[in-house]
Amino acid sequence: MYNQFTNKIVAITGAGRGIGQGIATHLAAHGAQIAVIDLNADSVADTVRQVEMAGSLARGYLCDITDEAAVETAFADIAGQFGRIDCLVNNAGILHDGLLVKEKDGQIVKKLSASAFDRVLSVCLKGAFLCAREAAGHMIASNSDGGVIINISSGAFRGNYGQTNYSAAKAGLVAMSRVWAKELGRHNIRSMIIAPGAIETELLRSMPADALDAMARQIPLQRIGAIDNIAQAVAHIMDNDYLSGSIIEVNGGMVV
Repeated sequence: MYNQFTNKIVAITGAGRGIGQGIATHLAAHGAQIAVIDLNADSVADTVRQVEMAGSLARGYLCDITDEAAVETAFADIAGQFGRIDCLVNNAGILHDGLLVKEKDGQIVKKLSASAFDRVLSVCLKGAFLCAREAAGHMIASNSDGGVIINISSGAFRGNYGQTNYSAAKAGLVAMSRVWAKELGRHNIRSMIIAPGAIETELLRSMPADALDAMARQIPLQRIGAIDNIAQAVAHIMDNDYLSGSIIEVNGGMVV
């Protein structure tokens, strides 16, 4: 295994488990040093341990990415302790699914709540905005080589049934990432989007086996993706310094 990212400083949100943790350990195995950002102290500590086991350095940062002051403090600490920020992976996200309106016997029996809409957009969209803003500022101030912002969107950016809020947030993240590519390119800061399809996370593993089999059969490659497939895409973006403003879809061939 070669260390093409030796001493690269990578900040990852939602890095306490799942895709974020997988990205952290994959990049660490290739030499990157990781700033682990999450809300859960135990999860942060677990990822830090795994990064260290992979042979690299990690520091943990407890941060609510929807809190502007907390994000400003966290990224100032990261830049101060590591010396700079080379890459931000905006991975943190939540789900709160529901139909816009649910009807039964001609009556509306349930509506998607404004609080569910606000919470998902706050984490998935506002949080990514705040982290990108702070990371970009530190990249400009302390990194003459520029940097890269990698935004983990979703195939939901096209619009998923029952996901008004999540689809809106992930589509908004695509739009913001393209704006950042245009605005930050003059500072040699790139901005890219990864849109995962069905990936074997804890959420998917909780589904019944027959439902997972049915999902896999709908995918041209006939299988659910692995977390490492997303981590490999992150590494590819970091490695290819002429990628910016585009979407890489990691979805086994699913075309909508």
